[in-house]
Amino acid sequence: MIGSSGAIGSAFVKALLERNDTISLHAVARTDVAADATHAVHHKADFRDEALLQAVAEQIAADGPVDMVLIATGLLHDELVRPEKALRDISAEALERLYFANTIIPALALKHFGPLLRREGRAVFAALSARVGSIGDNRLGGWYGYRASKAALNMIIRTASIELARRNPQSVVVGLHPGTVDSKLSKPFQAAVKPGGLFSADHAAGRLLDVIEGLTPEDTGRCFAWDGRRIPA
Repeated sequence: MIGSSGAIGSAFVKALLERNDTISLHAVARTDVAADATHAVHHKADFRDEALLQAVAEQIAADGPVDMVLIATGLLHDELVRPEKALRDISAEALERLYFANTIIPALALKHFGPLLRREGRAVFAALSARVGSIGDNRLGGWYGYRASKAALNMIIRTASIELARRNPQSVVVGLHPGTVDSKLSKPFQAAVKPGGLFSADHAAGRLLDVIEGLTPEDTGRCFAWDGRRIPA
């Protein structure tokens, strides 16, 4: 689990351990995680430092093949980045930050953690994407950097799915759209969410794990929403 200290990431850790408390779970976060009563193994790594990601991957590899890798990192806004409403709002600095957070970090995670997936039997690599990263589903415009960086992530996922299928035909590599989750990321935009459309992190994590459980190798390279529906490229 990479990005385990965020709202959805920590909910994923909780849900995975509730579903199977005997699994060996490695949780990777950028910040220190307080000791807990679970048997999850916590790792601290700055995702912007590829050498640290590689070091963590090597530590995890010592435990043997991995059944699933989940990536729950991403950026929509921060003190320097705001979703663009028009072309005039685009800035190189914001685009660089969004692409690094939403595309480059998951790509590096695929580079170092993808090879840890087992070579026989079902193996899953899933990264949080977003419906707004769909080119075919874009009807509102705006949010240039976030949309483009998630669309780029979807292409990384599609391309990696082809490579990983060569080493294990049972592998599944997908993007996941969690819906609008009650978190710091969505807080400034929650007023526009329709009634019933705002999910808790626990609810989103549970629904996404249900989706993952239902995926087959025929689904690899695609993006799916929290309700199991496929999102167009």
